[in-house]
Amino acid sequence: MKTLDLDAIKAFVLTAELQSFTRAAQALDSTQSAVSLKLRRLEQQLGRRLLERTPRQVRLSSEGAAFLEAARELIGAHERAIASFEVEQRRLVIGISHQLVSAELPGMLRRMSEHDPNLLIELRAAGSVEIAEAYDEGKLDAALVLQPADKRHNGEKLYDETFAWIATADWQPRSGQPLPLSTQGASCSIRNAAVRTLDQAGIAWTEVFIGKGAAMVGAAAAAGLAIAVLPRRSAPPHTIDVGANLSLPTLPTHEVVLYSALHDRRSRAALGTLAAAFRSLA
Repeated sequence: MKTLDLDAIKAFVLTAELQSFTRAAQALDSTQSAVSLKLRRLEQQLGRRLLERTPRQVRLSSEGAAFLEAARELIGAHERAIASFEVEQRRLVIGISHQLVSAELPGMLRRMSEHDPNLLIELRAAGSVEIAEAYDEGKLDAALVLQPADKRHNGEKLYDETFAWIATADWQPRSGQPLPLSTQGASCSIRNAAVRTLDQAGIAWTEVFIGKGAAMVGAAAAAGLAIAVLPRRSAPPHTIDVGANLSLPTLPTHEVVLYSALHDRRSRAALGTLAAAFRSLA
């Protein structure tokens, strides 16, 4: 068998993880057609169909699933070999909104580490306003924040995040009582947008729990204490979107925006990998 094309292997791993030729191409700074061609040639070389393609979805075949872990190990070994000549460890300080920290984060960090083993990632989580301020003050190399869709920005929009009214499946409001909410407090733009929609709809509300981060806010909802305003993907197990059942207003969409003024190759490549991973959440 001929030597495998490492670029094609990397394209396969990214396409499998991001479930999209387009997002893989963005991560590789390439085009969808170029990525597709690399993968077809790889499949021909292996004599195996690695991906199942439909107009709306890309997913692993059974043979692709069997090949994926070996492909990851091969790319990781290749990147470590290259990094062995890098004597300088690059520190990348990234600020991220609490609302964006979810179960997908470990996989994203793994991709960045595989891409650049000598990259030291420092991650700081806080509210979007705090993260934006820290970035403006030069304390961060990059910032991932949530912004209202109607707000102008000079960052890179990654995708639109949709929010929902999250509670346990059997949760019911108490008659005559204001709607109990679990939020991140008055400094949170998501909380403020949500309560504005309640005020406009004439629905009384009260905060019964304040925490920092989607996990803490969601925990109060999972405990049956309140309704949390969360991205649907961040909803804790055994909770659902109760908005329609309770006739609650539709929540506004917020854009996930990446800010960075870094231009060196290593940093931009690492941020490109992270950006592609977040786009896959759309």
